[in-house]
Amino acid sequence: MDDHVTEHEHEVVVVGSINLDLVLSVERRPAPGETVGDARLERHPGGKGANQALAAARSGARTTLVGRVGSDSEGERRIAELAAAGVQTAFIATSNTALTGVAVITVTGEGENAIVVAPGANGELGEAELERARSALGAARVLVAQLEIPLETVQRAVRLAGKGTTVILNAAPSRPLGSELLAEVDVLVVNELEAGDLLGASIGDLPDAMAAASALVGRGPGAAVITLGRLGAVGCRPGSGAFHVPAPATTVLDTTGAGDAFVGALAARLAVGQALEDAVGFAVAVGAATVAHPGAEPHLPPAQLAH
Repeated sequence: MDDHVTEHEHEVVVVGSINLDLVLSVERRPAPGETVGDARLERHPGGKGANQALAAARSGARTTLVGRVGSDSEGERRIAELAAAGVQTAFIATSNTALTGVAVITVTGEGENAIVVAPGANGELGEAELERARSALGAARVLVAQLEIPLETVQRAVRLAGKGTTVILNAAPSRPLGSELLAEVDVLVVNELEAGDLLGASIGDLPDAMAAASALVGRGPGAAVITLGRLGAVGCRPGSGAFHVPAPATTVLDTTGAGDAFVGALAARLAVGQALEDAVGFAVAVGAATVAHPGAEPHLPPAQLAH
């Protein structure tokens, strides 16, 4: 595909993972050493980077994904699916030494999930891909990164962002982060478990979450947002109190990908200059719509919420 993309096409640039999701629906997860034989297997597009790029594109943003897949049929399929959904795929590289990443996800009857990831080609995403995408990174209104790719790649991508770029870091899956990186982040997005890991404290209720959002801002980012599932999300900026956006009532079928849908939708709204609290409100609605469907693909809320 053509690498020469004009600057105005890069409202949102996502640097991140691309996976195949193998979803096992089970009534309950097996105990150690136990075999559960009544699972239902489904294959879905996945990877936090790909999911977030798809959510941003479906939320109306011109979106580019920087990533890496294997030279296998799954990698070809993922690129084709993303392109068909409107994501710019010129900066997705192909590895000759690693397979496309795979996530194995178990989903219980209550919609809760547990995930094991084999990163494959995602683990090779690095300097070469970022250099090839340097112009897109510099021209982005919003840059989005997560932690399913090497941390040094995330750090380098953040440094290549333009001066006017809003940098969103979804610190998932959880890992220790240095103050230098956090200071370069405009919006840190985590769930309650990831927030607890960063702060070294558990989050038990809504007041805890609001206090945690304020504490995370004290670690350096320009703002912090904590997603809370059925409770919606809380956020905070320096010098202002934390705010809470409740989630609409919905039937939960599968929580897989809800956080990614939230991040992509948030990026799309911030890219057009929406205030953080309003953008979080839209992202909460997108996350709620997504959990009402199986699989990790993001879903937009009803039309009246999507505008």
